[in-house]
Amino acid sequence: MARRILIGIAGGSGSGKTLVARTIVRELGSEKVVIVDQDSYYKNLEEIPFRDREARNFDHPDAFDNELLAAHLRELLEGKAIDQPVYDYTHHCRLPETRRISDHLIVVLEGILIFHDPELRALMDIKLFVDADADVRLIRRLKRDLIERGRAVDSILRQYEESVRPMHLQFVEPTKRFADVIIPGGGHNKVAIDLLKTKIRELLRERGVSVDPTTITA
Repeated sequence: MARRILIGIAGGSGSGKTLVARTIVRELGSEKVVIVDQDSYYKNLEEIPFRDREARNFDHPDAFDNELLAAHLRELLEGKAIDQPVYDYTHHCRLPETRRISDHLIVVLEGILIFHDPELRALMDIKLFVDADADVRLIRRLKRDLIERGRAVDSILRQYEESVRPMHLQFVEPTKRFADVIIPGGGHNKVAIDLLKTKIRELLRERGVSVDPTTITA
């Protein structure tokens, strides 16, 4: 079979990247699409004292193990299976277990800094940047970290002021220029999602993959 399709979805923290990715899975079918989250490839900090881990800047490009991520993406695009790391956001380290990801026609990579790395960009067939106002992103991040990651409000706001916002302005926002499509409104932007499905269908046909119109519709 021809090389699989890689869709990159970038944008600031809380912009709606995950919603766009999940919408693609829902629209095209989980048997065809798999999501790879850049956050799973944070560098493992288990050898560092916990107090020092907490002080790390997790919004800087150096926080990610992009070498491993790129290697895993190449394997997925060749139709091979990978064992993706599972990251513990509470203790800032990788868990012993991994997530087995097998062959899919379409790989969706989402993360705040996936467009910053030229090697990752070169692998992508489609590059999307999900745009949202800063206040919307902050509210979404606050809710997520409170509910899903068990963090305190003071800690979330301090991190936002000290690293999330300045790193967004320095590293994330400038990567918007690499996007093929900028999506305002995230996964709720039906027009953008429909255009994306049309493009995916076209890429699949170019690779000689038969397309079932009942599962990939525009």
